[in-house]
Amino acid sequence: MNDDQASGSGPTTIARNAFHLVLGQVTTTALAIVFSAALGRSLGARDFGLYFLITSFAAFAYVLVDWGQVFYVIREVARSPQRGSGLLGTALALRVAGAVLVAIPTGLLAWALRYDARTCWFSVAFIAATLPFFLAQSYGMVFRGRDRMGLDAWVSVVNKAALLVLALAALAVGTGLSGVVIAQALAGLVALALAARLYRRVTTGPLRFSTQTARELLMGGSALVTMMVAVSVQPYLDAIILSKLAPADAVGWFGAAKNIMGTLLAPALILGAAAFPRLSRAASDLTVFKGEVRAALRPMLWLGALGCVGTVLFADPAIGIVYGQQHFGPAGTILKVYGPGLFLLFVDVLFANALTALGRATALSVAKVGSVVLSTGLDLVLIPFFQKSTGNGGLGVVVAFVASEVVVFIGALSLLPRGSVGPAVALDVGRALGSTAVTALVFRWMPPLPFYLGLPVCLIVFSLTSVALGLVRRSDVQVLRGLLRPDRSSPRPYPVVLERNGGG
Repeated sequence: MNDDQASGSGPTTIARNAFHLVLGQVTTTALAIVFSAALGRSLGARDFGLYFLITSFAAFAYVLVDWGQVFYVIREVARSPQRGSGLLGTALALRVAGAVLVAIPTGLLAWALRYDARTCWFSVAFIAATLPFFLAQSYGMVFRGRDRMGLDAWVSVVNKAALLVLALAALAVGTGLSGVVIAQALAGLVALALAARLYRRVTTGPLRFSTQTARELLMGGSALVTMMVAVSVQPYLDAIILSKLAPADAVGWFGAAKNIMGTLLAPALILGAAAFPRLSRAASDLTVFKGEVRAALRPMLWLGALGCVGTVLFADPAIGIVYGQQHFGPAGTILKVYGPGLFLLFVDVLFANALTALGRATALSVAKVGSVVLSTGLDLVLIPFFQKSTGNGGLGVVVAFVASEVVVFIGALSLLPRGSVGPAVALDVGRALGSTAVTALVFRWMPPLPFYLGLPVCLIVFSLTSVALGLVRRSDVQVLRGLLRPDRSSPRPYPVVLERNGGG
């Protein structure tokens, strides 16, 4: 029995994985929006900006702690499931040690950058508080490698739910940001306990640590960590530069917009994560690999185009509903500018997953480093310009980011195997952009609609247009039906599905 037969046909397995992750993401997104809204409305723009700053510090620190494990372990478990317990046990030990090693240096770096004592202490405390959930996410590497995305989604949902309840309680009794940090730690412990329990469903033996496996993870991850650092250093530098060149309120506005940006990007991350195990298994056969890339690319184009037009049309009401226009109104303008770049970012997410599966992450990191250099240089020019001209320096960060993402796209495209992206894909890009343009024109001609009516109308108009232009096909609907009502009989191998879809 081959991999396709064991795991299901390529598109159906990707769709089923994505379906589980989408269900989890919808729930966690709803919880995260309520959590973020409570923080913004309770803390105000200044303290919300501080929360955004310390989360940026912690996010970058944990990229170093991870050291490329997340992709390496998923890839290795997808190829050799029996290694899961040894890889996970060793990864957990390395992550605890790594968190201890980066906590104090993070605080010292904040002090060296001349942040006040409160910011320095919070930067250290937040790393400690988020360690439990970081360990819980480690179990997700095995869940994803075994195509059990639903288990990973459960851990994320429980963490978000516990965090929301605990944070609301902390804010209600007036503990402010300190209470929120403690809530992060407690919620992470709950998620860690659940992850350990769910792991029994996929375990191939007790967790174990091995110095040989530790060396393997450090060596194997080193090829991936370069790319991950290159990706993560940009938001880290953005936060620092913005906090130094713009007032605290502007940092809060950007933080509010950035939270919604992360929500908008989630579908791309879900689809990329759902496709990654199959891309890893197909990497040894370039013909199958190219088919896997094309199978995942069209839905990515559809989602990216929808996200683009929806962000431009509904940025202001979204900010008003979540954070309130009175204190966070300028965040809506930041979000609108981000919209056009969202389409390109969706494609880049898939390309990055594909190149990582091929073992070309280090080469892609060169392009990413180039984009970081460009973005940082533009930050230094554009943040003061927009701060002076509009009073909203965060606009400069987003404009710089969108411009720099073009560098990543060109680099990724040049590294993919020849034939991965052909004329059929170019035509699909045109169809996606055409669907976006038609939807925008329809809303331009229509009278203004309230958010609760405009959003579903946008989805309907875009969907109908994409069907009319051929971006969505009958085969895509069949994949969705297979997801909801999977066929237990022997599935067709991927190349047959590709030929039926008309992909070249």
